[in-house]
Amino acid sequence: MDDRQVLMEALMFHGHKCWASVAGVRVGLAALRELDVKRSGGTQLYGIIEIGEDHGGMCFGDGIQYATGCTFGKGNIRKNPLGKLGFTLIEKESNRAVRISFKATLQKQIQATAFMQKRAAGISASDIPEAEQMEVVDLVWNAPEEDVLSIGKVFQYPGKWIPEVMGFKTCDFCGELTALAYLRVVGDKHVCIPCSEYDR
Repeated sequence: MDDRQVLMEALMFHGHKCWASVAGVRVGLAALRELDVKRSGGTQLYGIIEIGEDHGGMCFGDGIQYATGCTFGKGNIRKNPLGKLGFTLIEKESNRAVRISFKATLQKQIQATAFMQKRAAGISASDIPEAEQMEVVDLVWNAPEEDVLSIGKVFQYPGKWIPEVMGFKTCDFCGELTALAYLRVVGDKHVCIPCSEYDR
């Protein structure tokens, strides 16, 4: 699949077209290229994304997930909530890693687009005309890589990988299916966290 197709499918997955999801796709694709790896269908890659909560750039995360295959559903990505558009991709077998961030170069141009003016006025992204959505998409997608991406050197990630805990069991109190790693022992019962009254 070519990069433009990845972009368009990522935007479909995301649900609307916006600059931050495009930035995420660009960062994700560049990270794959720098490590010379393919998109993760399993958990051979691991990502650390630096977006935070409740800010307008969180869409970056969907672009990253779609481009790299590192997803919250597979558990091979986590947030380091710094409020930045930065991402570290790690190849788990070798622990080779690269950090890439989206530069501020285009921010004035992005903010000046009709799309962003309408978003700032509270209009939902999906209610903005397609041509105005594509204006901001193309602005970010077509910019020269060296202008918009800060690509670090490949380095050795110091982390160790904990094997995935497989399996579920029903909570002895409420009967709901619970992942084994989240069961707690109360007396002689295996119970979920809410039933155990533990915090974690």
